[in-house]
Amino acid sequence: MTSGTDAVGSPDTRPVAAEQPAAASVDLADERAREAAGADLGTDAGAGAVLAPEPEPAADAERAAEAEPVADAEPESRGTRLDDWWARMLATPRRRALWYWGGPALVVLLAAVLRFWNLGHPQAIVFDETYYVKDAWSLWNNGYESTWPDGADEGFANGDTDTFSDDGVYVVHPPLGKWMIALGMGLGGAESAFWWRATTALAGTAAVFILMMVARRLWPSTILAVFAGLLFAIDGNAIVMSRVALLDNWVMLFALLGFWFVLLDRGWARDRLHRGLDAARASGYEPHYGPALWSRPWVIAAGAAFGATTAVKWSGLWFLAAFGLYLVLVDLLARRRAGVPFWATGALLKQGPVTFLLYVPVAFVVYLASWTGWLTTDGGYDRHWADDPANRATGVFSWVPLALQSLWKYHDSAYQYHIGVHAEHPWQSNPLTWLFMIRPTNMYFASTDDGSGGCGGDTCWSSIIGLGNPLIWWAAAAACLYLVYRLARYREWQVGLILLGLAAGYLPWLMYLDRTVFQFYSIAFEPYLILGLTAVAGLILGDRDDVWWRRERGIATVGVYLVLAVLVSAFFYPLWSAMPITPDFRQLHFWLPSWG
Repeated sequence: MTSGTDAVGSPDTRPVAAEQPAAASVDLADERAREAAGADLGTDAGAGAVLAPEPEPAADAERAAEAEPVADAEPESRGTRLDDWWARMLATPRRRALWYWGGPALVVLLAAVLRFWNLGHPQAIVFDETYYVKDAWSLWNNGYESTWPDGADEGFANGDTDTFSDDGVYVVHPPLGKWMIALGMGLGGAESAFWWRATTALAGTAAVFILMMVARRLWPSTILAVFAGLLFAIDGNAIVMSRVALLDNWVMLFALLGFWFVLLDRGWARDRLHRGLDAARASGYEPHYGPALWSRPWVIAAGAAFGATTAVKWSGLWFLAAFGLYLVLVDLLARRRAGVPFWATGALLKQGPVTFLLYVPVAFVVYLASWTGWLTTDGGYDRHWADDPANRATGVFSWVPLALQSLWKYHDSAYQYHIGVHAEHPWQSNPLTWLFMIRPTNMYFASTDDGSGGCGGDTCWSSIIGLGNPLIWWAAAAACLYLVYRLARYREWQVGLILLGLAAGYLPWLMYLDRTVFQFYSIAFEPYLILGLTAVAGLILGDRDDVWWRRERGIATVGVYLVLAVLVSAFFYPLWSAMPITPDFRQLHFWLPSWG
């Protein structure tokens, strides 16, 4: 049984070799060995083995005493017939490789189908696409967001896509997400709704794959990786946010990439710390503070990813800050575990500045690069604000280029806008209710009353509602609340890392309870909700060494839950994809009064 903590303040007691070397995926040979033994039906020897704490010696002795076999008593059987069948199914290297890659590949294929099928419907500007699609297209053509005439939405949807002017328009979000939306239109044209949503759908599909790689890294198990990916693939919030051209899916994708890179850095940095310490001690020198690790490519990659997150929406700054602190804390605990005499000083004053230089500047460069179009052209809104001698900086900041002074003024104005948004909106929601999905966002509604709608009735309604699968969302919320207790009780590093991702994406919104915000912002932290649910599912599954009845119940519970979740997603899919349905059937989906 293994256990460990890291960013949660307790030593990781696992041997160094227990954590896999830093790579984009776990070692296939090790994974095959586990699956050949049937362990993958849970996780790395079962999820319980990864997450459960080491028993205390006294408790272990008591268990051993209680486990003394009574004379003539038969030992209780372990595992199930399903475990035996699974071991036989993965008995050859070819089958193990097929499952190792084939399972995730099938989940990614399912995610792609649910996101790309009929993506061009409706051929209309949906909800906040009115800002981001048109801004993206003018950005692609002019290098900056430009003004459009009144009533441009309908014309754009009908193919009249070039009515923008050369005048810059005031926008309040950085450009990167709009550049990503524009990429699809640049490839396929702006006339089709498919192409203005294509890259966002691709981002949602890619996120499913990345989430499975993250899950496999947390718990070396293809079963749990597929479990996490499948839930993310079929959840309504993730599907809807992949089928409309808004910015939040890009926030989610880049933040998840950064999370993955931070996770990969754990093993990379630990191995190099031990190599440096071993080399110093072999030469007769005791490194009192430990080495300064400059070779940390995953830290640089994480900084770039979180910089890209911020270049989509400023909420990405919270991810950058949270995981920057996490990197320092991981280094601190790693040096303590390695026996470095002045581990705190070494981590904070020696490695800390190095990590900062590897992490923050690259994030700033990526963020600033997203404004290249605005900086290198002349038509952007307030682009020449600082050209006026009355506006430009004097004194210590007078050396700053005028373009950057204008950009700073733009940022100050956008910040004032963000903190002052209090306009009422019929679909706004309180962040306190997001985990429980009380008020989803209705993004699109259309009705036909002449029998031509295609739903089999005279009246047909089509909707796009940002509503998650209730079984997934409510179970994930409950699982993460349980993990808060589990973190306090057992201090498991996997749980701490998952909850940190959730906190970075969610808790900052609690400072803006009176601001106009929407449920669909929750897509930024949904991957960590799914990982929290996966952690609890792994505990329920247990491992092959559990007594047969406990193991059987765990497998049955998780299996039944998955089947029900898939059926509920199939039931709700029409409301996520604007399929025409009858009003009565649509009403059956409103399980809470606040959903309608």
